[in-house]
Amino acid sequence: MNAIEFIIAGMLAAATPFLLAALGELVVERSGVINLGLEGLMALGAAIAFIVVYQSGSHILGFIAAGIVSALLALIFAFVVLGFRANQVAAGLAIGILGQGLSALFGKTYESLTIKGLPKLAIPGLSDIPVVGGLFSQDIVVWLSLAATFGVWFMLNRTKTGLVIRAVGENPKAAHAIGFPVIAVRLAAIVFGGAMAGFAGAYAATVYTPLWADGMIAGRGWIAIALVVFGTWLTGRVFLGACMFGLVSLLSLAAQASGVGLPSQLLSALPYIVTIIVLGIISADRRLLKLNGIASLGEPYER
Repeated sequence: MNAIEFIIAGMLAAATPFLLAALGELVVERSGVINLGLEGLMALGAAIAFIVVYQSGSHILGFIAAGIVSALLALIFAFVVLGFRANQVAAGLAIGILGQGLSALFGKTYESLTIKGLPKLAIPGLSDIPVVGGLFSQDIVVWLSLAATFGVWFMLNRTKTGLVIRAVGENPKAAHAIGFPVIAVRLAAIVFGGAMAGFAGAYAATVYTPLWADGMIAGRGWIAIALVVFGTWLTGRVFLGACMFGLVSLLSLAAQASGVGLPSQLLSALPYIVTIIVLGIISADRRLLKLNGIASLGEPYER
């Protein structure tokens, strides 16, 4: 497999942790809440999933445990910002630090241990196409993440539930006036976002790189938050952004493997450099941000 085939085949898998976390954050922000604790939620989910899979041998149990534990941590965030109307930025950062600390604590005895990943599920015929065939041979979680992308898009844009979430995010007082339970909607969105972050961490630790190392999430949570802004709160653009960042992360690996004459530290930092550049470009387009932005994002709701 040459470098091009390696990048094409691995792009969706590399994008999956970004995509799962960003889809959850997209729903959270659509409800008017911003959760900056994704890095910690993903780290905790990764640690719990690895421990459960290592002990039980079941990836299903690992993903379920990661989703539940990360959702519970997100529930603490919800209790603080919805119950006490605390600053969402400060609370999110605190939850993120807590999640990373807990992941280091729980995963300490499993440092450098490895587990078995998941097999590939290939689409007959398409997976045999030269060069791009590897794109159609992915593990089950990648295929499910694609289904989740469509599901989130459909829910937000074609269902009453999505309409309620968007209404709560745009104008919570008006939504409350017509009978929508603002607090309950935001609480459900935050828990969903936490579970998705847990799934993202579980995939990173038990499938994509099936080993445990402290700090292995390595900024993916922050990039997922940036992806929501990059995608201007639209599901399709978030998906394309996740694919782009997955591609960039593989480009840095391929460049290091091929002996490109650049420092390895610079190549490893490439995804984060791209994040800064892209956010700068998107932020410069005020019209686009205003068109798709969420009016009450980050503002506490008081009845």
